[in-house]
Amino acid sequence: MTDLPYRPFPDDAAIRRVGEGLLDRTLPRPDWTHEAHLAATLWLARDRRDIDLDAQIATIISRYNAAVGGVNDDSHGYHDTITRAYLAGIRAHLAARDPAEPLVASVDALLASPAGQRDWPLRFYSRARLFSVAARRAFVTPDLAPLPVA
Repeated sequence: MTDLPYRPFPDDAAIRRVGEGLLDRTLPRPDWTHEAHLAATLWLARDRRDIDLDAQIATIISRYNAAVGGVNDDSHGYHDTITRAYLAGIRAHLAARDPAEPLVASVDALLASPAGQRDWPLRFYSRARLFSVAARRAFVTPDLAPLPVA
């Protein structure tokens, strides 16, 4: 048992398993946690440069959600603005890290950082703007502060 406010990953293989399970839509739905979202996205951004995340992240996550019985509608499933806000945070995190660092060290450092917190996007967005249908369906710009730039 850990007293950490997040669930750390045991090793690089566990992170790759989550990322690959997202891509091939085999990750069990209960394993698609907040930590898994961030770990998979960091792995994709760092190690899967063959994937254009700006163009493909919405499709990757939406298809995964549908494959595990979820829906992507105005109140559930894929949320474009939250995803893209975290992607900006992950890219800024990676830009500040040693590229030779083990994957698990980078992911666990992200999860321990402000950018790894569940409420992190609310540093940039008002609650009303972030949780609007428009923000779920497409990226909306922040109304409180600019997102980090890598």
